Amino acid sequence: MKIALITGASGDIGANIARRLASNGWSLYLHYHTNRAKIDVLLEEFEEQYPKQEFYPIHVDLVQENAAEQMKGQIFSLTAIVFAHGTTEYGLLQDLEPEKMDLLWNMHVKTPVLITQAFQNKLHQQENGRIVFISSVYGEMGSSNEVFYSTVKGAQLAFVKAYSKEVASLGITVNAISPGAISTQMNNEFDEEDLLQLSAAIPLGRLGTTDEVSFWVEQLLQPESRYMTGQSLTVSGGWLK
Repeated sequence: MKIALITGASGDIGANIARRLASNGWSLYLHYHTNRAKIDVLLEEFEEQYPKQEFYPIHVDLVQENAAEQMKGQIFSLTAIVFAHGTTEYGLLQDLEPEKMDLLWNMHVKTPVLITQAFQNKLHQQENGRIVFISSVYGEMGSSNEVFYSTVKGAQLAFVKAYSKEVASLGITVNAISPGAISTQMNNEFDEEDLLQLSAAIPLGRLGTTDEVSFWVEQLLQPESRYMTGQSLTVSGGWLK
């Protein structure tokens, strides 16, 4: 049985990844922190459509020190991990408080690394263990007004490159997808004029969709992707590249 843990499954990108994987025969651990209502919708949908698969909610605050241990106690078999959770802080670096830096670092880097440690042996037990980070084009190119977010996303990409070498002999592949501007609720704070200006700066002339991100997750989890590791796929419509 193919079983994946999706962190941030209650977010727009995470939920779309969950729907795509469920439709392809995956059983899923659906992680969330506060939005249980979204997870309940997914569980009801999946249990009706895919009765032969299994779906479990995982409630964990990823900034807590024991987050990885909490997950380890609830997950017993695993083929893949998709790190799709995240948040950002807008503003100048000089105004960013140390507490916000700790939150971003723990959420995007420290806790995913601890989760990876906790489940390495379970992934090794599978023929095609997979780890996929949903990073950001900012991790590759950087962005003013989101300097520390760019920093932690860059750290994710560095981890992917290094860790992929360490576990290659175990049959585990480690890759990242770096989306550009994707149409999600994170863009709600931008007004229509801002979004039009952003779209104009993208060579393809529009924001991406969550389905255009989850498609690449699906590809990286395929058995045929076993020779692809240590890479970042930029899905940005040509923006910032």
